[in-house]
Amino acid sequence: MRGFLVGLISGGLFGGGLVLSEMVNPARVLGFLNVFGTWDPRLAFVLAGAVTVAFVGRRLVIGRGEPLFEGRFHEPTSRTVDAPLLLGAAIFGVGWGLVGLCPGPALAGLAMGQPETLAFVVAMAAGMIVVRWVRHIQKR
Repeated sequence: MRGFLVGLISGGLFGGGLVLSEMVNPARVLGFLNVFGTWDPRLAFVLAGAVTVAFVGRRLVIGRGEPLFEGRFHEPTSRTVDAPLLLGAAIFGVGWGLVGLCPGPALAGLAMGQPETLAFVVAMAAGMIVVRWVRHIQKR
């Protein structure tokens, strides 16, 4: 139960930060990506703040030797750059550039009740289901 509460509080804090910084507004993100038009630098400051907090936080947590609310650290096991990673990154980037949403802000933006955000989340979930299904069929 404690892990659930920590996750709920962390997710709420993350979502609140996205809403406060207006990163759930696709126009704000598209303005950042519009480097040849009316460029909006606010996302760069949000990203810089997030990277700084994550960098310091990770150093502090790793320095403890063990996590506070887990038995062990869950680190990535693969460092391979392969076709699925590159294809996924490309699809993510194209989707982000087309609609100005990515998974975190889209989920946080659901609370705002925008139909476009709901459509994005449904399409994202469908894509995840299709990828799992394809991987399952490939393993047979």
